[in-house]
Amino acid sequence: MILSDTTMHKRLKQGDLGIDPLMAGAMQPASIDLHLGNSFRVFEYSRETCIDPLDKITVYTREIVLEEGKCFILHPGNFTLGTTLERVKIPLDLVGRLDGKSSLGRVGVIVHATAGHVNPGWDGQLTLELSNVGKLPVKLYYNMAICQISFLMLTEPASIGYGDKSLGSRYQGQTGATEGKN
Repeated sequence: MILSDTTMHKRLKQGDLGIDPLMAGAMQPASIDLHLGNSFRVFEYSRETCIDPLDKITVYTREIVLEEGKCFILHPGNFTLGTTLERVKIPLDLVGRLDGKSSLGRVGVIVHATAGHVNPGWDGQLTLELSNVGKLPVKLYYNMAICQISFLMLTEPASIGYGDKSLGSRYQGQTGATEGKN
């Protein structure tokens, strides 16, 4: 069951579900718009011959922080990590589903390659896996609506939430665009 705007409002007011800051106009009938933060991680293609996911070296990117009023240009065929402006907190009885905004999808911008699932217990900013599959560069601006999150009710609350030490969660509490951690 997907939560409606009425239920999301109740859960936000109750405090177990969190979107901070919750922007004016962000609430949709069955989702909440999230906005682009100012942190990006771009891949340093010239430093490595390839990326080995089993390698303990994890510095494949460098951070770019957008200055106020500047844009990030996502070129065709490029892949970069971005972040949501909002911190998202999900209780143990919900799971989040992240999807791109159709207005950006229609110009070739994809907001996640595989990380559209946000586990119960999550707390932090969300890293976006941004790519441009179109033919023209696209300007991305700090604070623009970039994606939307919807919430699905679990059959019963999860017994262990994301971030529990027993799970070895690596991204709990993250801020800014965060590269992969082995």
